[in-house]
Amino acid sequence: MATMQTRRRVLGGVVMAASAAVLPLRGAAALEPPPETTTLRLSKHPVICFAPQYVAEQLLRAEGFTDVRYVDLPIPAVAHELGSGHIDFASDLSLHHIIGIDKGAPITIVSGVHGGCYELFVHGDVRAIPDLKGMSVGETGGGELISLIAAWVGLDPKKDLKIVTDPALNPMELFAQGKLDAQLAFPPEVQELHARKAGHVILQTAADRPWSQYYCCALAGNREFVTRNPVATKRVIRALMRAADLCRSAPERAARLLVDGGFTPRYDFALQAINEVPYDLWADYDPEDSVRFWALRMHDLGMIRSDAKHIIAEGTDFRLFEKVKRELKT
Repeated sequence: MATMQTRRRVLGGVVMAASAAVLPLRGAAALEPPPETTTLRLSKHPVICFAPQYVAEQLLRAEGFTDVRYVDLPIPAVAHELGSGHIDFASDLSLHHIIGIDKGAPITIVSGVHGGCYELFVHGDVRAIPDLKGMSVGETGGGELISLIAAWVGLDPKKDLKIVTDPALNPMELFAQGKLDAQLAFPPEVQELHARKAGHVILQTAADRPWSQYYCCALAGNREFVTRNPVATKRVIRALMRAADLCRSAPERAARLLVDGGFTPRYDFALQAINEVPYDLWADYDPEDSVRFWALRMHDLGMIRSDAKHIIAEGTDFRLFEKVKRELKT
């Protein structure tokens, strides 16, 4: 009984601390009409770098959403679930949103979320990306990002790399066992590989150019939802950007919310990731320039058929994000 009461006090303190971060809306924001809908469905994945989306529940409620739901989804299903209207918003790698738009999914990228979160781990004497020529590289996902990174330094990812992405093979585990030469990892894989002292890092997208100059992950919404619910959309964006600020100003609080919310099991990994991802730069990047950067290179490699202009025209709308930036940074 004492243990249960202690846990209740701890959880109560976390909730109170989170609530304390929910400052009242001021200025123009306080004069806005209520959201057109009070129900909101967001994606949920075991990916720590999406922390602003996961710690934003109290902030979303403060914005007028009374029914906030997180829907478990595999990452490859995000574009389809967004486009079909089964969820309303999702944070994801910008590349994945762009691929969905190229395939015709009715989704709209509405804001950036944060800068780089990936690290490239290698074994042996590898010191630079060109050294990977002829080697095996794992990536949890479709292999798009490692392909772009390889192409940036002049490698042909289809010819020069053996890219392993099949989740059934568990590329990260293969790398940790020394069965792959490299692994492009994201949180919490990054933290696990460091904890296991597996290999060494030759690239961090949060620090190394050009990757550190653009949004790594972005927020996209169902296109119909975004069009019909501009007030609600703006309020979602604002809540997530305030949550990004919370991750930077109170990382321990944010990490505890991630664990207690069931988004990740390990507090230590969550705290490490939140401290390392540059959430405080969410207002410093140009979201359209970021989409252009990724789409140009994806088109050059044949990952998408559409050119960057089409992706931006058909699949982005950053007007509300720019308003939120002005509100929160003044």
